[in-house]
This record gives sequence, structure tokens and C-alpha cells, in this order.
Amino acid sequence: MINLDRDKNQVSKNMGAVRVKVKLTNAIDEELVKRGLLNPNLLRTYEAEALIDTGAVRTALPAEVVQNLGLRIRSQERAKYADGREETVGVTGPVIIEMFGRETIEAAMVLGDTILIGQTVLETLDLLVDCKN
Repeated sequence: MINLDRDKNQVSKNMGAVRVKVKLTNAIDEELVKRGLLNPNLLRTYEAEALIDTGAVRTALPAEVVQNLGLRIRSQERAKYADGREETVGVTGPVIIEMFGRETIEAAMVLGDTILIGQTVLETLDLLVDCKN
């Protein structure tokens, strides 16, 4: 298990927020490259800083990131916000999420203007946020 401590070099500090570097990859593109059906130079990836949101279950990607990755919107779901608001948002096709040398694949909700990493990714990658430090 990796302990995500805000005081370590692996994360950025910003008023108690935990931000990490992530690499996102269109999982369909990657599979097509593996099968020899897509030129590796056409594999769509996106690297940026993401906010770890321990209050969010799912990962959320801004529409601009979804568009850059060429992710398809597969369905619609209701998103519930901390302030009680709800709205229907798109859910993407599979995206590979890489951080700290670990990776997982999941669908993401399309909302906001910041890449948010939720609990499902943290748990799958065996990562823990150290809220005390």
C-alpha cells in the first residue's frame, strides 16, 4: 500500500488538497494497438495533475479531457454532489488511469473542470490518503 502524504515529493500541497500526476489512456486505443489495428503513434493519452477526492466514489473527467482522449459516452448516470445537488452526467468508455507506477481501467463520469480521482481507483490501486499529514 502506498500512503499518499501531502508532505512527500510525490504529491502537491494546496490547502489540504492532495494532487497527484496521472496519465490517462484511451483503453480501446491501447487494445487496438496491441492487436496491430492502430498505429502506436495514434494512441491517445493525457497527462496532468489530478485532485484526489476521498469524498467521491467515482473518477470524474472534464469534457475537454474526454474529448482529447476520444472517449465515447456510453451511458448517463445521476451524479450527487457534496452540497446535495444532483445532475445527469455522461459516463465514458474505459480509460486507463496510471499513477505511482500502478494502473487500473474504469469508466469515468464527465463533469467539472478538474480531473478527480475517486475511491474506486484508490482502492483498486491500494492507495491510502494520509489525512493527518
